[in-house]
Amino acid sequence: MTRGLHALAGGLLRGCLAIASAVLLVVHLVLFVPGLGLGLIVLLPWPMAMLRKVTDAVRQACGDIPRPYRDRPGPPEAEPDGRFRYDRVLYRSPFWPRQLAYLNWVLGDPATWRDVGWMLVNPAVGGVLGFGPAALVVGGLAVATGAGPWWIPVGLAMIVLGVLVAPAAVRAHDTWARRLLGPPQETFRSVKVWLGERLVTLTKLLALGGLTLVSVALAGLSVLALALFCVGIVGALPEFASVTRQFTAIRRRFAEQWSGVPIQTPYRPEPPLPQRRPDGLYEVGDHLYKSKGWTRFFQRLDWVWHDPATWRDLLWTVTDPIVGGALVAASAGAVAYGFVELMVPALVRLARLENPPPLAFLADRPVLALLAGLTMVVAGALFAPAALRLHGRWTAVLLAPTAKARLALRVEQLTVSRDDATSAQAAELRRIERDLHDGAQGRLVAVGLALGAVEALIDTDPAAARRLVADARESTVRALAELRDLVRGVRPPVLAERGLVEAIRALALDSPAPVTVSADLAGRAAEPIEAAVYFAVSEALVNTAKHAAASHVSIVFGYVDGVLRAEVADDGRGGADPALGSGLRGMRHRLAAFDGTVRLVSPVGGPTTVTLEVPCALSSPRTSTSSGKGSSNC
Repeated sequence: MTRGLHALAGGLLRGCLAIASAVLLVVHLVLFVPGLGLGLIVLLPWPMAMLRKVTDAVRQACGDIPRPYRDRPGPPEAEPDGRFRYDRVLYRSPFWPRQLAYLNWVLGDPATWRDVGWMLVNPAVGGVLGFGPAALVVGGLAVATGAGPWWIPVGLAMIVLGVLVAPAAVRAHDTWARRLLGPPQETFRSVKVWLGERLVTLTKLLALGGLTLVSVALAGLSVLALALFCVGIVGALPEFASVTRQFTAIRRRFAEQWSGVPIQTPYRPEPPLPQRRPDGLYEVGDHLYKSKGWTRFFQRLDWVWHDPATWRDLLWTVTDPIVGGALVAASAGAVAYGFVELMVPALVRLARLENPPPLAFLADRPVLALLAGLTMVVAGALFAPAALRLHGRWTAVLLAPTAKARLALRVEQLTVSRDDATSAQAAELRRIERDLHDGAQGRLVAVGLALGAVEALIDTDPAAARRLVADARESTVRALAELRDLVRGVRPPVLAERGLVEAIRALALDSPAPVTVSADLAGRAAEPIEAAVYFAVSEALVNTAKHAAASHVSIVFGYVDGVLRAEVADDGRGGADPALGSGLRGMRHRLAAFDGTVRLVSPVGGPTTVTLEVPCALSSPRTSTSSGKGSSNC
């Protein structure tokens, strides 16, 4: 309520400034005619100076809008003979050079004419926005106190409405004033950006209109495929469903890019080919097939037929032309209709039609045609972003996965993650077994044999026994080093003791390229997650050292919305292809067990960025530092 009352007072101030602009408009009209028409230029500087004082007051009232004027020229300087020059004329007094320089400064400044434009429009705009809420309050008081008891609720509603809309009216007034009275480059840039955004949005809407025509064609083909299926011709249905799914995938992508509405793929996973039965046949549902090709065909047919997303796609192709066409017509159609209204006077006069079109009455009313056309164009352009958003939400209603489909997809992802985790653990156990067998185990067996020989030689050949003891000691040292390397490969001690970030910093010291490690973490993740991220980052550093020829590598850790994020970027040659090596697949397998993801961006010429994301919770102390190899920048 207090905010509304303050806004009412601010609105009254802005309304008074609107009255001042109206008075100035009258003064300008009175003085500019003799000033410019009769050459009485001495009359011109005073109203221009008053206009700048009023606009300065508006700038201060609206939140210190920067003054956009050019620097004022200095006072005229006297020539050696004591006269004063302006352009190519010499004057005995500085009065006229000063007046002419001031007039040229004012009239040559683009901000002056923007002030004049504000003065022409502000009596209406500023008056409505400034006095409108106060008028509601005063009118409500008058209705509540003078129109009888039955009108008291109406009066109170008007008062409350006036107080509530006052802040919005003040903001609208200040935005309008800032756009027109602010620095020219800021205003022109804002207008240019606004027009560019609306043009791009209208272009997208026109493309959307073209895509709705494709939806009409697909809907017709899908209905035809269903009709053929009903009469026993079943071959067309899976193919048409495949084409429809490709088209709807494109529309989902456009909905996300144009409307900001992400839509996941809703289809159930395609089943694998069934195993051959002992009798040599393939089983699909209640039917048996001998040929692998027919088995696959009927399996796809059953998969398409029983997937609810297939029928939602069909419903969408039938209804999208109606919804999409209506939204396109409401925005792009309004803009086109507005341009037609703008051109009607000229078109009717040029064509000289005997039977003029319905809008021909505007030919004799050019002002009405101008206002109606501009209104339609502006309204259509303003509605364009909302039309795109509405269409994106409508698309999500039918093309997004249902709860059942999301559950099935989640189960499939968890199944794959479980299989990957099981395979990775089995491979890790085999590696540990192999390293123990080929390394430390062999050395420890050799130590045991050497000690047995020492036991036999210690009385007869002490020197040889001492040599064997020395060799056994060296073998023990090497075996211990190999065991430490093996343990470090399973879980580095620094990772357990100091956490993920410090372990990566220690790892970065061995990189051939300088590495900068930055982190903004509110704690530590669970030990298995830290280990998975550690080895994934280690793999990324190894790939960078082998293939990137980078001069610098940066590693950035962050935690946003419950997701631990690690980004490894280098300035190398780029062009990395995940299909050519196993490093990226290994990283994905490590993180898949924790529902993590790996993204690679590596254009030819660089830079290359590998982004690791793992959903998890953090605990313990905060880590927010930055360090580089050979340097520190915290």
